[in-house]
Amino acid sequence: MPGIVGLISSAPPDECERVVRAMLATMMHENSYVSGTHVFPEMGAYGGWVAHEASMAERVSKDRSETGVAILMSGEFSALGAGSQEPSRTAQYAARTQDEPVFSLYEREEERFIEKLDGLFSGLLIDPQRKRALLFNDRHGCERIYHYEKNGATYFASEAKALLRVLPELRAFDDQGVAQFLSYGCTLDGRTLFRGIGFLPGGSVWSFHAAAGSSRKRYFEPEQWASQPPLTEGAFDRAYRETFERILPRYLNDAKSLGISLTGGLDTRMIMAGVASAGIRPVCYTFSGAAGDTLDVRLAARVARACGLEHHTLRVGNDFVSEFGHHVDRTAFVTDGCAGALAAHEIYLNAQARELAPIRLTGNYGSEILRGMSTFKRQRLISAILAPDFRNLVAGTAVCAPEEESHPVSRAAFQEIPWLHYGTLAAGRSQLTFRTPYLDSEIVRLAFRAPESARQSSRTALSLVHAHSPILAEIPTDRGLAWGGHGLQQMGRRLFAELTFKLDYLHKEGLPGWLSPLDPLFEPLSCLGLLGLHKFLPYRLWFRRDVAKYVDAVLGDPSTQRMPYWDSHFLPKISSDHVKGKGNYMREINAILSLEAVERTLLRAGETSTRLPQRHVTP
Repeated sequence: MPGIVGLISSAPPDECERVVRAMLATMMHENSYVSGTHVFPEMGAYGGWVAHEASMAERVSKDRSETGVAILMSGEFSALGAGSQEPSRTAQYAARTQDEPVFSLYEREEERFIEKLDGLFSGLLIDPQRKRALLFNDRHGCERIYHYEKNGATYFASEAKALLRVLPELRAFDDQGVAQFLSYGCTLDGRTLFRGIGFLPGGSVWSFHAAAGSSRKRYFEPEQWASQPPLTEGAFDRAYRETFERILPRYLNDAKSLGISLTGGLDTRMIMAGVASAGIRPVCYTFSGAAGDTLDVRLAARVARACGLEHHTLRVGNDFVSEFGHHVDRTAFVTDGCAGALAAHEIYLNAQARELAPIRLTGNYGSEILRGMSTFKRQRLISAILAPDFRNLVAGTAVCAPEEESHPVSRAAFQEIPWLHYGTLAAGRSQLTFRTPYLDSEIVRLAFRAPESARQSSRTALSLVHAHSPILAEIPTDRGLAWGGHGLQQMGRRLFAELTFKLDYLHKEGLPGWLSPLDPLFEPLSCLGLLGLHKFLPYRLWFRRDVAKYVDAVLGDPSTQRMPYWDSHFLPKISSDHVKGKGNYMREINAILSLEAVERTLLRAGETSTRLPQRHVTP
């Protein structure tokens, strides 16, 4: 995955450069990646970068300023900070392909230049004249930086596997991290799956200075925005429309390289309304299953057609299922275990998207930021799969849960998205450059001021779409929302959408074990067109049928059963009962497959971790 690596150390320069090169090689997953290094032996500062070719990160990272400053970057950013009232901000962002504003911003602001950056980014700045290095990340922590300290040296990288490669003592699971992963589907608050490795909180800046030593601080705290007074409904609607209209052009830059991941929902609809006004012609695409069209596909095609744009359907083909074990391994390896079996489709689909356009603009996180939608909750896996002496540790992770009393936007923007959703973000970013306007600092800051009524309504979004394109506003969303129309008609669409969404969820994911005998009843519903409208990834069914042999092989493998987290006697029963329809163990199977893949590809692989080990299961 594109990112940075680095080492701050007084060890011999040859040894430090060897370590950085080894870390860098571990992150070169794709032939299309480009990379480079900047070394300053006189300062004990060594850095490397990996980037998508022709990306903003490559353009900045490969150069040095006239004064010798190097800025190794990952992600994308604007050169003027959140909340700036400078009228040139939009123009500066439109000129983001130029490196000079970033270097000149540092020369003007020194360390405070980080506060002037907006976007999803991480970076290492090395200044030989001032003899200091700065390690920093975005306010959310979505561009993750893993770190470890040893014998006075600081190691850091965008991928944990880079540290595992050069520090053998780290190649072990962290029990508390595993317990959090099994409870929430992710690790929390800077902890990882690996012993001794942590990651920086969002809004961090670590300073290393030859004379003054090192310091660690936050240049941003969520409370800075959470303390704002709420707006009235009318004032919020006006402010949101003005802000969205102003910031969207920043995300439509590089139009010839831009693809829009289009759905049937409101968040991409707002983007498309702005695209229609901007007069650009990006390609549009929608992810779908091997056969049939979801409402996302049908509505996205209709929206694209109304805007006069090309639309493609990118499908999960039969080859995905036949090579499922490979996709699980690749996902666990690339994302450092932050995504596993249930996200094995992410790299597969985003690789197809890159064939159309190297930049992916999405509506991701709009519902979380603007309307309070959340999937961040305890998974409550059945305790019988856990080794007896590990059950208490998993049960105790409730004390680590995100603070429910905090502001809903704060929980979404600074906990749920950078922790729970990081894995899918990392998987997609391994294939292309990722953009979403809904994590723009101006949008997130304004969302803190939304009245409760606005967070529980789609009025603001529909109004914005209608103002730019009445035609797009009249096309119903996948949940039956549309501008205007009769009350009964609107209600009927909403009820139909909710009913079919629930049926899809039960069929493909969430059917309780005690309702498994009802599985045969779904076939007639499918014939009536009531299934497959919302979800196209039937992992529950795949685990029962298409990849059952793979699941059985992993759960029955002695190396899996020797892992200290599982009740080895219960694992084969899970596989058997799920296949026979005696229970729904989809999430338990996902946890076991995911951690097994992490152990085999990242921990047991050792020095060979630059190459992805494979589990082969005969079809």
